[in-house]
Amino acid sequence: MSDITINELEAAINFWRSRSPSSGDELSLCKEASALSKPYAQMIVQRQTRLSPEGLDAAAREAWDSYVRLKNGL
Repeated sequence: MSDITINELEAAINFWRSRSPSSGDELSLCKEASALSKPYAQMIVQRQTRLSPEGLDAAAREAWDSYVRLKNGL
């Protein structure tokens, strides 16, 4: 599987945010957006532009894989 760019990761976060908007008084992110926000923030701090999918933890990998399947209509 090819690397995930920071723009693709941001698109996935926005996809999940639009599909499951923030909720509660604290406006918590849905679990998928939350899982993807951690590697996204890490990429920003480390000034990375791409990330290997194998570098994602289980929750982020599941959110990413689900996003790709839904985006591709599978």
